[in-house]
Amino acid sequence: MRLLPRRLARPVAAALAAALLAVAAPGGSAPPASAAASSALTADLDRLLADPRLAGATAAVKVVDTESGEVLYAHDSQHLVLPASTMKLVTSAAALDALGTGYRFGTDVLATGRSDAGVLRGDLVLRGGGDPSLLPQDLDALARQVADSGVRLVTGSLGYDASRYDDVPLGSGWAWDDEPYYYSPQISALTLAGDTDYDMGTLQVTLTPGEPGRPAAVRVVPADTGVRITGSVTTGPAGSGYSADVTRRHGTGEIVLSGSLPADNGPDDEWVTVDDPAGATAHAFAAALARHGVRVLGLPGRDPVATTTPAGARQVAHHDSAPLGDLLVPFLKLSNNGIAEHLVKELGRTGSGQGSWSAGLARITDFLHRNGLDTTPTRQADGSGLSRYDLVTADRYTALLTYARTQPWFATWYEALPIAGNPDRMVGGSLATRMQGTAAAGNVHAKTGSMSGVNTLAGYVTSPEGRKLAFAVLVNDFVAPSPRPVIDQIAVRLATGPAPAAQLRAQVERGSTGQPDEPAPPQRVHGRTWD
Repeated sequence: MRLLPRRLARPVAAALAAALLAVAAPGGSAPPASAAASSALTADLDRLLADPRLAGATAAVKVVDTESGEVLYAHDSQHLVLPASTMKLVTSAAALDALGTGYRFGTDVLATGRSDAGVLRGDLVLRGGGDPSLLPQDLDALARQVADSGVRLVTGSLGYDASRYDDVPLGSGWAWDDEPYYYSPQISALTLAGDTDYDMGTLQVTLTPGEPGRPAAVRVVPADTGVRITGSVTTGPAGSGYSADVTRRHGTGEIVLSGSLPADNGPDDEWVTVDDPAGATAHAFAAALARHGVRVLGLPGRDPVATTTPAGARQVAHHDSAPLGDLLVPFLKLSNNGIAEHLVKELGRTGSGQGSWSAGLARITDFLHRNGLDTTPTRQADGSGLSRYDLVTADRYTALLTYARTQPWFATWYEALPIAGNPDRMVGGSLATRMQGTAAAGNVHAKTGSMSGVNTLAGYVTSPEGRKLAFAVLVNDFVAPSPRPVIDQIAVRLATGPAPAAQLRAQVERGSTGQPDEPAPPQRVHGRTWD
């Protein structure tokens, strides 16, 4: 969503516009140039919002000069609409305010009982600290620390402790049929990601076709999680259709493979959530302990045990996450829903001692109120915008965006936002394929959002005359076609200045590569998409 007003055209065009206004003005005096620019902006944005693709839709739009506070454009800016992933702006700002850019999540291994001559006469406990970025190599490093401490045999069991957060795994208002897919992970204080996209609580399932008629080979990352996989994907003849599906049976931990992929398809990656992230992480840790020569007598034939760490247990291994300022990059660039929800529960835990959505959201509400950012009534039900209960206004977003520029964490936050038209996915993120080759490319820093019937954009753009603008464009209640090209045209208009609608449309069409707005219906979700 971007709108950025006030663009005197090029010097010649600006002079001409002023001269024409001078002729028309009473007494022959021309209105200020800023008034001419605002008038042109209003006319241009009104024209763009009259696009047939927005017929029947709700569009809430606002553009503000962040230095003067001047409202340059507003259209239904107090209307409550679904935000989708632009809700992450609120969550991330509140987290930075409360926790700081240097905040780290810790994961511990603790021991009960005494150690003697390499024997721990007690239990090991893997205790989660809410880290949304824990990787298999981090578990391996923890297991190495246990071995380096001298422990070679554990006479008791391996426990896992996820009690830092409550046991509610899914957010309020999340769709049940999204549960198997990576963008809707279960939230746990102990969870594992497969790579540095940090889609925690998710398995990457790589299918590699074999000979026609034979099952495709299956590789799972993270490995050793104890997850049960059933079914198979058949290899079809070269050039045949793709119908492979990887899903988790609702309400269970069973991951089911079905369908086929052509022999000439090449390796194909699918992502699916696990049912019990903490248990899966403990299974992977057990395998890491075994690799490092640590034998746990209570494990053979038995799963790790959910527990709470006993008082007096001593730390034998520890891992810290990267600082929050670094985690913002995959969080905001790739629109990572899981990181958003971890931040909400961590805010609750560090504020009131309760790692719950209700406690964390109360702290976010307090952040907004203390700083005068609750300019309009809204409703926040989660941290990511995945909930259909979330409601925001364009007014609140531009107030937040203006406030953020005054904060010590602003530079980190600003650079973590997706940057229009930059093809590097850890720079451009969800805007990597949009507005390329336009004045908005490299200029617009903004958070995207999309779900069925929702397309949003909110962030910053610098006008041609150097004004730092905050904008929000929130479109709801559409079916097809997508209004995203219109949103991009608004952003390009703000970065370019006055331009015919046809010219803006042509720039956007040339500068976008057609990345889909949202995942296909669940039965066709294939690979990963953004926002």
